[in-house]
Amino acid sequence: MSFAIRTATPSDVPRLHALVESAYRGDSARQGWTHEADMLGGQRTDAEALSEIISDAKQRILIAAEEDRFCGCVQLTDRGGGTAYLGLLSVDPALQAAGLGRQLIDAAEAAARKLFGASVMEMTVIAQRTELIDWYVRRGYEATGETRPFPHTDPRFGVANRPDLYFVVLAKAT
Repeated sequence: MSFAIRTATPSDVPRLHALVESAYRGDSARQGWTHEADMLGGQRTDAEALSEIISDAKQRILIAAEEDRFCGCVQLTDRGGGTAYLGLLSVDPALQAAGLGRQLIDAAEAAARKLFGASVMEMTVIAQRTELIDWYVRRGYEATGETRPFPHTDPRFGVANRPDLYFVVLAKAT
């Protein structure tokens, strides 16, 4: 399947928010294999946070669309020093075997090189999501050995159903 990939604009926020929530939370997310619905409740993000990302010159959200349907998205952030951050990778659960995740990662890496001069892409993944970490490893990412805390006290990122959540950092030379 081929998808048109473009940069998100402020008018995209409502549909973008719906896509992200459907990919990460609730019963709709359980249709795919990448969901966090069993570990986290609440929201994955909110419209305000998405609007802030879109308006920040050091960040982009790329949207994959098929005609007028939003099928996936990914966030990239310039961290400086040749490093960019990949986050918010979301694919419509019904399309998670169509290769769209790979296409979005490739587009994010290329955009990070072009826009930010990045030679390294890093990301964080909840440590307990071993199948997702393995998928990223197959895409060329490696564990750095660094961990970061999960924001257990900030419901903007979700409400943890377990107290042991934390992030591992993965990185790839782009």
